[in-house]
Amino acid sequence: MLSKFTTTALIALSGAWVAESRPAESSTTPARNSRRWLPGSDKIRGVNLGSHFIIEKWMAGDEWNTMGCGDTNDEWSCVQALGQDAADIKNLGLNTVRIPVGFWINEDLVNDGEYYPKGGLEYLDYIVGNCTEAGLYVIMDLHGGPGVQTPNQQFTGHSVSTPGFYTADNYERAYKFLEWMTERVHTNSAYYNVGMIEVINEPVQSGSYPSEAADMIANYYPTAWSRIRAREDQLSVTDSNRVHIQMMATAWGSGDPSSSLTDQTFAAYDDHRYLKWDTSVTATQEGYISAACSDNRGGDDIIIGEWSISVADDVQYNAEFDIKDTDANNAWYKDFWAAQAQAFERSGGWIFWSWKCNYEISGFNEWRWCCQSAAAAGIIPQDASSAASISPCS
Repeated sequence: MLSKFTTTALIALSGAWVAESRPAESSTTPARNSRRWLPGSDKIRGVNLGSHFIIEKWMAGDEWNTMGCGDTNDEWSCVQALGQDAADIKNLGLNTVRIPVGFWINEDLVNDGEYYPKGGLEYLDYIVGNCTEAGLYVIMDLHGGPGVQTPNQQFTGHSVSTPGFYTADNYERAYKFLEWMTERVHTNSAYYNVGMIEVINEPVQSGSYPSEAADMIANYYPTAWSRIRAREDQLSVTDSNRVHIQMMATAWGSGDPSSSLTDQTFAAYDDHRYLKWDTSVTATQEGYISAACSDNRGGDDIIIGEWSISVADDVQYNAEFDIKDTDANNAWYKDFWAAQAQAFERSGGWIFWSWKCNYEISGFNEWRWCCQSAAAAGIIPQDASSAASISPCS
């Protein structure tokens, strides 16, 4: 099972954005942070808690095998193979800025015949409470939606060929999740620093699923918005303390997320930027640095919620990019990290994917996806705000 790590280590490495604070409500209640977006304040700088509440087999091979999941491909098939009790989540506790969770962490929303792990909520409470105590800003990300929002992806918790999320019944389950999480944010002291809720991660794109993407833009996004705000109204939440509501940015390819919204107060947008998979980028050291330095993803309401320093599959192990040859390439990877981070700070900031992973190549720790091990290797600086000062971009 995945182990807990100290809050202190993450604070030093993430430098996560926190809005202006206000006095504690009582001597026993942690100081709350205003959830109001402050465009002139520090940028968001952080990491994802990837593969901890939704385990992705490729990132956690040893743990996957230890749990007895063997050749299964995702959480659904693992639970189905083991039986529910053996697959319940145990001892997961990591701090981060963006916390990807599946809808099934609210077990009341799981239907009969769905195989999802149980028991994660108490560990989520533990992690979010630590973030609040540490003063870290938290984005709660609905990473795995009811019915599966994207085909053939482990991050959904159930890798299937056809996405089933885009139905009235599954939308309703997602709305109930968002209402439940909104209430938790405003009534549970551990969640005081959750300032943003992402309503769905990486949905289908218009090019592959035009009707599903259009329906999400026209119906799911505006209804998710109104259900969150209505629950806040019921709880008498003040305007300045409302959560930000985050949707995938236009650049994701599902359409304009704001086109059917009647209000955009405290709206935020999530942009995932993996140069590794951008076929327009020349896959050389010079090509990647040039692409990173010229990147501009949009304004302060856009957060680059996922990115890495990995490069294209067909070149990642050659001499130019081999991470085992540290003398030759470490300096370049430092530049690559800094160039991307600097570019993303032209927008609202960035959240690296991911904090920690168990991923090796030929016995060597693959740190291009892993903030903790990249920092230990000296690739990512201890001061996450230093990108501009060390970037190779002119």
